[in-house]
Amino acid sequence: MVRSQIANYAHPQYPELDDFGDCMLVADNGASGYFRVDWFTPDGLSNWGDGRTFILGTEGFIELRKYMNLGEKSGSRVYLANNKEETSFDVRGKVGFPFFGQLILDCLNRTETAMKQEHAFKAAELAIKAQLMAEKIK
Repeated sequence: MVRSQIANYAHPQYPELDDFGDCMLVADNGASGYFRVDWFTPDGLSNWGDGRTFILGTEGFIELRKYMNLGEKSGSRVYLANNKEETSFDVRGKVGFPFFGQLILDCLNRTETAMKQEHAFKAAELAIKAQLMAEKIK
């Protein structure tokens, strides 16, 4: 963990609530990562939130937009840019969302199809460490 921070920007009536948090980390292989979570969804947004993933390399990047694109009716887009081209793919209806159904079945059947238990425990451990190490910025 390199750094994490938390804040309560919009809910002063709930002083224990952190409605914003982010974290920077470096993996064992030297790759760096950043993630952010927040409770902010403008009323004018067509969806309940916005899930995006950015993968940045020295010769290009990939951006995944799961739920939405501003000004468009749907998301489900993959953007790719490298030394040769820039392109996007509409993956709506081609990929699906198998994780959520698999996770529910894992809970009911005590299986590990969606995610191995070790992975879930590591994610929970990192989240707790980030919370404990977080600098309160507001």
